[in-house]
Formats: sequence, structure tokens, C-alpha cells
Amino acid sequence: MLTGFTAALLLITISELGDKTFFIAMILAMRYPRSLVLAGVVGALVSMTILSVAIGQVFAFLPKVYLFYAEIILFLLFGTKLLFEAWKMTDHPATEELAEAEAVVNQSEKTLPPSRRAWSIVVESFILTFVAEWGDRTQIATITLAAANSPLGVTLGASLGHLICAIIAVLGGQLIAGRISERKITGIGGGLFYVFALVAWWEGP
Repeated sequence: MLTGFTAALLLITISELGDKTFFIAMILAMRYPRSLVLAGVVGALVSMTILSVAIGQVFAFLPKVYLFYAEIILFLLFGTKLLFEAWKMTDHPATEELAEAEAVVNQSEKTLPPSRRAWSIVVESFILTFVAEWGDRTQIATITLAAANSPLGVTLGASLGHLICAIIAVLGGQLIAGRISERKITGIGGGLFYVFALVAWWEGP
């Protein structure tokens, strides 16, 4: 359980900083009450975590040796992809992710009927975050971790990691947005995937 908890916590906390969902939470918190935005964002991320772990448990019924090699291969592929992306980037703030998040929020404001009611703010925060997180590399990594580790440990670790990032985004995202280096975060994330691959290999099937 401790292995799954630690791996999920580190992976989510590092990977989600400066991610599109991070900036969506930040932008929404600048427009609406922070407590309502935080409730919607955390609700979406925890729901996504539970869903991802449930999907991972479906694959957990496969022979352990298949999961062993699949986990290592996926982590190496993720790590290589992120390190290659970091190598091509220039060391500047994560302006691209911020622009994408702003476009998503602005489109939502045009589509959804204008309302300042508490429930509508929570729902908007939930939907935008859930959709942005779907198919993200952290979701796939959570599925992979849950297939080979304790589902409870992965759920708790990933949920805590999401909570930490959501609180940072909602309460202080505007202050640190210009200081987040997309290249450094991407590089650290890539290196972390390599570490997980080594740990998985060391532990064996």
C-alpha cells in the first residue's frame, strides 16, 4: 500500500503543477468564489482518480508477469516522451498551457447560461476539470499504478496529490503562474517516470 501511495502522490503532485487543469482552477478562482471552485475541482479530480483506479483493477486480473512488463514499458515510454518534449522546449513560463486553459474557460462562459449561483459554479468547475483530465497522462499513469499496486494506496496518494495542486492553484496560482517553468516541470516528470520504472523492475512481478 505504501508503495502505491507514495508513487501516486509524487507523480500527481509534480505532473499536475503547471498542467492545464491547474490553470483552469486558477482562472476560475480569479472569477468566482475560491471555495466553490475548489469544491468543484477537487470533486472532479477525486472522481477521476476513483474511476482510473477502478479501470486499473480491471487489468489487475491479468497475469502478474504481463502487468509487470506493461508497467515498466509504459513508464519508460512516458518518461522518454516527456524528456524529449522538455529537451525541445525553451526555459520559459508555461504560457501554452495557460493559453489553452483560458480558451477552455472562455468557451465555457459563452456556452453555459450565465449564472452566479453556487451550484452552477461548482458544476462548471467540476465539468471543465473532469473533461480536461480525461485521457491525460496522469490518468493513464494512475490506471497503470492501480493495476500493479494497492488500489487504496493509489487512490489516497493520487487524491492527496490532486488536492495539494488544486489548493495551490486556487489560493496562489496567480502568484506562481509566471514562475512555473514548463520545461523544468516536464523534465522532472519524465525523470520521475524513469524512477518508477526502475522501482517496478527492482520489486519484480
